[in-house]
Amino acid sequence: MNQQNFTFHQYKTDFYGQYWQPENLAQVKAVIVLVHGMGEHLGRYQHVAEELVKNNYTVVAYDQFGHGKTTGKKGHNPSFEALLESVDKAINKAKELHPKLPVFLYGHSMGGNVVINYTLRKEHDLKGVIATSPFLQLAFQPPAWKLTAGKILQKITPSVTLPSELETSHISRIPEEVTAYENDPLVHDKISPNYGITIINTGKWAIENATKLKTPMLLLHGTDDKIIDYKGTEAFHKNSTSSELKLYPEGYHELHNDFCKDEMLNDIITWLNSKVS
Repeated sequence: MNQQNFTFHQYKTDFYGQYWQPENLAQVKAVIVLVHGMGEHLGRYQHVAEELVKNNYTVVAYDQFGHGKTTGKKGHNPSFEALLESVDKAINKAKELHPKLPVFLYGHSMGGNVVINYTLRKEHDLKGVIATSPFLQLAFQPPAWKLTAGKILQKITPSVTLPSELETSHISRIPEEVTAYENDPLVHDKISPNYGITIINTGKWAIENATKLKTPMLLLHGTDDKIIDYKGTEAFHKNSTSSELKLYPEGYHELHNDFCKDEMLNDIITWLNSKVS
């Protein structure tokens, strides 16, 4: 496997990215642009990329605004539009590597929200989209005062960051995965109103506008996800005629780091192969 770093610049921000490719480039079937979730970074998807590369896919990933090795204030972004524009930059990199091959998006959690909204809002020629545990609807109801405060702060000081208060034990049923998350120096729990309030609102918008989906989409979610409600993903699927939904009984938030990870990755590869065959 060939692994390389790359960078791009946007909104006075230097983005850190990586791509993984099979040694034999002639065997590559398509390019997958991977978008990580809130508070984490692309490095947590190394094993996912390796499995996809093993099946002859090139994977391009980047650390989103306010995350990982990308510069800027942790937990903050300039705007939701800026998040979508950074997807454009990554897609450009994918096409630079393989100009004649199809491109897929793959987003997890907040990244799932981003790729779904990108697909609905932007002009593109994507072959398909994968969203795992997409942040469309929280699995808990934040206190009304906190939402009100967030909306006020977004207008007054949108870059202020507060603790996300994520319960780390909810990411996986595997204790070692929880420990790895907690000990990762690039993982953080900071979140600004420009992230929190905006992602909640755009998740709701995506569910309501799922009828606009024209691109094939694979939705994957665990039924015991205590962070993001799988029922929001179900609602999106029911409103769409272009999506497929797979639920994993008792699955937690990070399916790729849970007991069902092998099954999930196999489901993704089977679906990808069906789209490029």
